[in-house]
Amino acid sequence: MLVCPNCGADDLIEGDDQCDVCQQPLTDLFIRVPECSVEASLLRDQVGELPVHPPVYVEPSTTVGDALRLMVDNGIGCVLVVAPDGRGGERLAGIFSERDAVVRFGAEAAAAHDKPISRYMTANPAVVSASDKIAFAIQKMDVGGYRHLPVMEDAKPVSLISIRDILRYLTERAAAATG
Repeated sequence: MLVCPNCGADDLIEGDDQCDVCQQPLTDLFIRVPECSVEASLLRDQVGELPVHPPVYVEPSTTVGDALRLMVDNGIGCVLVVAPDGRGGERLAGIFSERDAVVRFGAEAAAAHDKPISRYMTANPAVVSASDKIAFAIQKMDVGGYRHLPVMEDAKPVSLISIRDILRYLTERAAAATG
C-alpha cells in the first residue's frame, strides 16, 4: 500500500489515478521513465499550458434549442451547465455536447427542442485543474470517452480543453522531437 502525499491516506493501490479521500491526482506517484521527449512532455507539462478556451455557460432551464443555437453560433462543441450553489454563487452542474445531442435524442431532436437542457446534459462531469498533468487529462478523456473537460479553479470552471487541443499539443511536440 502507498500513502497519498496530499492528505496522508494510507490505503492507496499502485496505479490509482486519484486519492479516494482528497480526490487529488496521484499520477506523479507512478511515473515510469519516459521513452521519448513527447512522452516526457506529457508527464511534465500541465493542462494550464494548453490554449485557453473560455467556456460558454447555460442554466439548467435553458432549452435544448437555445443551447444548440449557442453552440452553432459560437462554433463550439459543448456548453457548461451552471446552477446556483445555494450560497450566492454557481456550481458546475453538467456539460452538454454535440455528442450528447446525437446519442441522447438523435433523429428525435425536434421533439427535444423546447425541453430543458438539464434533461439531456451529462451531470457532474469529469474535470481537471490547470495544474494537472496533460497525461492525466488524456487518461480521463480516454477512460470516460470524453471529448471535452472543464478546467476548474476553486470549484469554478475557468476554461475548457478538448481532444483537439490535445492532438495539436501532441503534433507540436512530435514535430519538435523530429525537427
